[in-house]
Amino acid sequence: MSALFTQIDAVLAAHFGPLGLPLAAGGLGVMIFVSALPIVLLKQRDPFDRLRGDPADRPGRDGTARHLGALRARLGKGSRLDRFAPFLEPQDQRQMSQARLRMLRAGYRSRHAVRLFHAAQFLLGMGMLLAGTAYAAVIPGGLDTLQSIAKHVLLPAAAGYWLPQYWVTRRIALRQEAIIAGFPDALDMLLVCVEAGQSLDQSMARVARELGATCPPLAQEFGIVSQEVRAGKDRVSVLRDMSERLGLADITSFTTTIIQSATFGTSIGDALRVYSAEMRDKRVMRAEEKANALPTKLTLGTMLFTVPPLLVILIGPSMYNIVENF
Repeated sequence: MSALFTQIDAVLAAHFGPLGLPLAAGGLGVMIFVSALPIVLLKQRDPFDRLRGDPADRPGRDGTARHLGALRARLGKGSRLDRFAPFLEPQDQRQMSQARLRMLRAGYRSRHAVRLFHAAQFLLGMGMLLAGTAYAAVIPGGLDTLQSIAKHVLLPAAAGYWLPQYWVTRRIALRQEAIIAGFPDALDMLLVCVEAGQSLDQSMARVARELGATCPPLAQEFGIVSQEVRAGKDRVSVLRDMSERLGLADITSFTTTIIQSATFGTSIGDALRVYSAEMRDKRVMRAEEKANALPTKLTLGTMLFTVPPLLVILIGPSMYNIVENF
C-alpha cells in the first residue's frame, strides 16, 4: 500500500510539481462537494414532516409566519433560484434587510436582487478559480510553488468574488452623484408646481415625468413616492422610506422639512423656496470646490509629462556638446 502511494505521489510530482499531492487532494474534495451539492439542493421534503408539523412553519398568533424562510418563499415564488435561497441569501433578518437596502440604493429593485448578487459572486469566484487552475496547470512551472499558486489560482478567484461587490458599490456612487446633481433642479420644478396650485403629491408626479430624461434615478424615486401615496400609504412613512432608500443627507433634510411643514401647518411653498435656494448655493459651492481642487490634481500630471521634455529640450544640447568635447 505504501508503495502504491509512493508511486502516485511520484506521478503527481512529475506532472504538477512538488505540490501535486495536495493539489490532487484539493481537487478531489472540490469534485466531491460539487457532486454532492445537487443531491442536497434537490432533496425532497419528507411528507411525514408536514404531518408532524414543523414549528418553524406554523403561523404565529397574528396569522403571519414567524420564520423568515416562509416569508422569503412566498415573496420569491416562481424564481429559479428558490431552491438555492438558503445558500444565496442571508438567513438573519437584519443582514437580509441591509443587503436588500444596498441593492435598492444601487437601483436594483427586483425581489431576487440579493440572490442574483450572491449567485454572481459564487459563479464568478468558482469560474475564475477553475480558469486559473486550468491555466496554471497548462503553463510550465505554474503550480510548483505556493507563490505561483496564489498568483494564478487564488488571486483570480478573489477578483471574481470581489467584482460584483465593486460593481454594486460603483453603481451606488454613480447613482448618488446623479441624484445630488439633479436635486436642485427638481426642487425648483417642485416649487413651481406647488406655487401654481398643485398639491405636493401631484407636484411630485409631475416632477417625476419631467425629470425622466435628465435625471432618471431621482425621477424614479419621486414616481415611487407618488404611487405609494396614491395607493393609500401615509405620506410621512413614504418620505422616510425614500430617505432611507437613498441614504443622502440632502434628501434626508428635504424629507424632514416637508414632514415638519405638514406637521406644524406651515406653508410648504415657503419651505421649498428656502430649501431650494440653499440647494442651489450648495451646488455652486460643490462646483467651486471641484474647480479649486483641479490645479492640485493637475500638478502631478504637469510634472510628469511637461517637465521632463522641457529639461531634455533645454539641457539636451548642452549635455551633447559636453560629451562631444570630452
